[in-house]
Amino acid sequence: MLDIERLSAGYGMVPVLHEVTLRVKPGEFAAIVGPNGAGKTTLFKTVSGIVRPTAGSIRFEGRDLLAVAPAARAHLGIAHIPEGRQIFPSLTVLENLQMGAYTEAGRRAWKENLEKIHTWFPVLAERAKARAGALSGGQQQMLAIARGLASSPKLLMLDEPSMGLAPVAADEIFERIVSIHESSGLTVLLVEQRVAEALHFADRGYVLEAGRVVLEGSHDELKSNDRIRQAYLGM
Repeated sequence: MLDIERLSAGYGMVPVLHEVTLRVKPGEFAAIVGPNGAGKTTLFKTVSGIVRPTAGSIRFEGRDLLAVAPAARAHLGIAHIPEGRQIFPSLTVLENLQMGAYTEAGRRAWKENLEKIHTWFPVLAERAKARAGALSGGQQQMLAIARGLASSPKLLMLDEPSMGLAPVAADEIFERIVSIHESSGLTVLLVEQRVAEALHFADRGYVLEAGRVVLEGSHDELKSNDRIRQAYLGM
């Protein structure tokens, strides 16, 4: 579904990504882990079109994504949930969800998607008329994810969904993401610093360090790797 080949990108004269290659298959749950400053967020921004690459290619369902305007990429079925949630705090919960349903597919399936969202996140149904800024941090993260789901995506890209959340709230977010993936078959690409959780749930993982993919494999392969165990799992 998503094929990234020898991708390099950065900000001005500052390089961040160096010949990154990774692939996400349809229906797969893939995770990208690594330390702060490794380039994980830059990678997502490059896929979304916020950052322009200096070399390499990105293909989505066989299509050259770099030939597609950034604003049009969501219409292809890519939903990017950025770090820090970035909801619209002055709008209601329902209005935030409506903002997410601006894609052609999202508009067609609005009622069906809303029912699914309320099943996955009942609190968003209960607080539909509340201002989004009045929600707790965990509820705001649920809203950010739900807003992406309202677009009827084929690929859900989640950037640090546990950031800034209490452990209990972060655990709940992970459980919801896994439930959504398992019940819908939606392809998920997750960037996360909680390495143990990310690799536990992911079908396949990539380790990004200093802008380069240094390891890749199934969750069993990565969790049994001594380097991963020592550097990220505290074992």
